[in-house]
Amino acid sequence: MRQNLNCHRILLAGIVLSLCSTILMAQSAKSGQEKNTETEPQPQVRLKLKDGTYLNVDDAWETPQGIWYKQGSLSYLTSKDRVKSIDRVSATPAENSDDTPTMMQPVAAAVDDSEKPAWIYLKGGAKVEADSASESPSGVWYKRGPLSLFIERDRVDHIERETAAVASGTKERGWSTGSQSLDRLIKQNGGRYGVDPYLVFLVMEQESHFNTRAVSPKGARGLMQLMPGTSARFGVRRPHDAAQNVSGGTRYLRELLNRFNNRVDLVLASYNAGEGAVIKFGHKVPPYRETRNYVKKISFRYNRAKEKTKPANQATSKNNSTGEQ
Repeated sequence: MRQNLNCHRILLAGIVLSLCSTILMAQSAKSGQEKNTETEPQPQVRLKLKDGTYLNVDDAWETPQGIWYKQGSLSYLTSKDRVKSIDRVSATPAENSDDTPTMMQPVAAAVDDSEKPAWIYLKGGAKVEADSASESPSGVWYKRGPLSLFIERDRVDHIERETAAVASGTKERGWSTGSQSLDRLIKQNGGRYGVDPYLVFLVMEQESHFNTRAVSPKGARGLMQLMPGTSARFGVRRPHDAAQNVSGGTRYLRELLNRFNNRVDLVLASYNAGEGAVIKFGHKVPPYRETRNYVKKISFRYNRAKEKTKPANQATSKNNSTGEQ
């Protein structure tokens, strides 16, 4: 009996020693792993630029808009045409060497020309006049007076910036759809129905961007985006025919000018939301966000062009009156 008890004690002691040994080995292995983790260098990310320089960043990734990269708590976007590759390398202690790549800090895109007046040429031939234009990977921001407007990249063909002489006013600015035949249609219909051709041009640009095949979700068609009822009203049988569409749209503008006593803002509001909406709200621009933005954009450009012509007209009048005396 006593011998059995001693055997049990020896066996129990052996089990305890085995467990202690296992625990110590596990702790030792964990300590070694933590040490290795602390000393293992983290991979560095750097952008290799096409001019031969490098930019160290915390992380970088590619998107359809361009290359995003992160430094600290800030994220930046740069165009793909500036970046040759995204390099991920293991960090190693720096060594003095003449082959160390030149590093550069994030810099803002050059804006030397972005403040100059410019023509933005759209795909399809149309062009837009701007006080200034700034390009980005996703498109072009341009200014007209106090307004900042945006055009998607896939709509832009190229930008031509005016020289200092042109910007100072030595060149008279005009308008063009990019198609001489369409320009003639606008001028002919404007003269025939007594509507300023520039107003027709602005409405057409806003409505369809000069696309004869344009169709809106609501069913408006063609250059002037005539609804089926409006087309029928003005005898437009083929709304995608440029001549018929421009004629119908110009006649509609003439009718609205007559109805609202040549108030351009109410004419534009009616063209966008319908004359019934303008009448419903007491002959005022309806409180619809889309309509108000529509009126604001076109009215600003139209009024600005009229203000430019006033000094010249006044000077001509003055000269005529002086000559008569």
